[in-house]
Amino acid sequence: MAKVRTEVAGNVWKVEVVVGQMVAAGDVLVIIESMKMEIPVEAPASGIVAAIGVAVGEPVAEGAFIAEVG
Repeated sequence: MAKVRTEVAGNVWKVEVVVGQMVAAGDVLVIIESMKMEIPVEAPASGIVAAIGVAVGEPVAEGAFIAEVG
């Protein structure tokens, strides 16, 4: 299982996946809004989304848990 973390602080603008969804490496999982920019958080590997740790509108710090793919 790969734990996905954000590289920037900001607010969750959009969650693109649901638990149980199959994703490929590079697929966008979540979009973070930081300093009026939309930053995609991508899947590091192919697999099934096992968990999502954020919700739309939620503030996140750098390094925050976003999702788990395995």
